[in-house]
Amino acid sequence: MLNKEIFFVSLLITFCLTTVFVALLIPFLIRKRYGQPILDIGPSWHKTKEGTPTMGGIAFVASSFVAFIVILLCFGNEMIYEDIVLTIDVYIFALLNSLVGIIDDLAKIRNKRNEGLTPKAKLLFQFIISVLFVVLLKITVGLDTTLNIPFVDSKIELGVLFYVLSILILCGVVNAVNLTDGLDGLASSTVLTVGGFSFFLSFTLIERTSLSFVGGVLIGATVGFLIFNLPPARIFMGDTGSLFLGALVVGTSFILKNPLYVIIYGAIFIIEALSVILQVVYFKFSKGKRLFKMAPLHHHLEKCGVSEMKIVAIFSILNLVFCFAMYFGIYGI
Repeated sequence: MLNKEIFFVSLLITFCLTTVFVALLIPFLIRKRYGQPILDIGPSWHKTKEGTPTMGGIAFVASSFVAFIVILLCFGNEMIYEDIVLTIDVYIFALLNSLVGIIDDLAKIRNKRNEGLTPKAKLLFQFIISVLFVVLLKITVGLDTTLNIPFVDSKIELGVLFYVLSILILCGVVNAVNLTDGLDGLASSTVLTVGGFSFFLSFTLIERTSLSFVGGVLIGATVGFLIFNLPPARIFMGDTGSLFLGALVVGTSFILKNPLYVIIYGAIFIIEALSVILQVVYFKFSKGKRLFKMAPLHHHLEKCGVSEMKIVAIFSILNLVFCFAMYFGIYGI
């Protein structure tokens, strides 16, 4: 019963406040001229989106914070210690990543180009935050360095390598979700499937109130934002929002105590990141040739003539399939 209450309270607060905050943010950001610069190397038709208000993610970051406080105040006494700590740890991790996104977005706006923090600086911040998150988990709830391999009845004791793998996955997935945020509604729609996965999992197989909270926030934030972000988008979430959502997506795997799970239930984000890596490697070793017309993969499909709405639908449906696969993988394990 507590799972349901926490899920629905988180969802309703985040959804309702997100819609209100975004509606108020759009005219404010337009007045401040906080518009999104568009890369010249991108699809030419994206130039029509230049100037669309960005940093809209601040709306669901603020909304989720209200939900976070309400949940702790109203249900904290009923939650078990581990769930309270996991909720706090994962949410702090998401907030810190969002802070990096805010700094990056403000730098883009100030410089009037689609480049804020340097890639090295952004990665350094994310690395430090990921290390702090792993240390925090180790101190507060402990971390089992024995890893279950999904879909295989096998376990591997990694020892210190577990921490290295965890940090790589944390940084990688947060950036992978950020890379997916390249089309109207794409990041929100695919993250929504992860929210649905968390919701369904917390009601059936794994009764964790921390999972219910994250699921409620992900669904409330993405649905509330999609009202304004579906093509043609009236506002973009910016790195402020995508890094926050990415942190919650990967944080879910640590609530489930297996960082490998995110590779499956977040497979679309992994595919998007791999397409960028493959493009760079192929370009380097082929002396200037390109594997894709443009990376990430969603831009390649765009240049092949697939519409934004079709890409959003295909990616969301595919990730939903991966989420179901992960669900039954956990069930089997």
